[in-house]
This record gives sequence, C-alpha cells and structure tokens, in this order.
Amino acid sequence: MSIKKAEKTLTLLEEISGNKLTIGSCLWSIRECEEMTQIVFAKKLDISRQYVCDLEKGRRGISPSMAATFAKKLGYSQVQFIRLALQDELDRAGLPFEVGDLRAA
Repeated sequence: MSIKKAEKTLTLLEEISGNKLTIGSCLWSIRECEEMTQIVFAKKLDISRQYVCDLEKGRRGISPSMAATFAKKLGYSQVQFIRLALQDELDRAGLPFEVGDLRAA
C-alpha cells in the first residue's frame, strides 16, 4: 500500500471512529477484528495482558522500535505503526506537531 493510500485509510478510520487514531486504538482494532482475547494477543506480541490493556486504554505508549516489532509480528505496515507511536509520544508531551509521511529508508 502506498503512503498516500495509507494516510487516506488512517483518515477514514478516524472519521468512522470519531477519534484520533492512536497506536492503542489501532492495536485494539486489530485484536477485535482477529477475534482474539487480550491474553492470546499478548502472547502473540510477547507482552503481558495488562500491558495490552494499558496500551488499548491509552495509559501507556510504545517506542518506535517496539511499534516496528509489533507491526512485523502482526503482519502490518511498520511505517504506520511507527508513525502512530511517534505521534502518541508528541501528543503525550503536549507538543503541537503532527508526524507527516514517513518514508522507509
């Protein structure tokens, strides 16, 4: 999927949900679509069930490196997971910046 298509998809998801897409809401959506419990999902990501819960509820974030690892394990775009993780970090810090297109090196 091209970066432009991916950006349009993220925008559409935000419009449908009525909320800004975060790494936590993205993970929740994937888990729900795959019909996995938090326990099964946590095992797939090699993290605790509580950490999954905290991510989904927005109580914790993940590093860009961990976002890339999660994307790989789940079979999704590393670029988009990293973008969401970086945006979450900026939002948590109260910085008024938006992460733009990321191009894989």
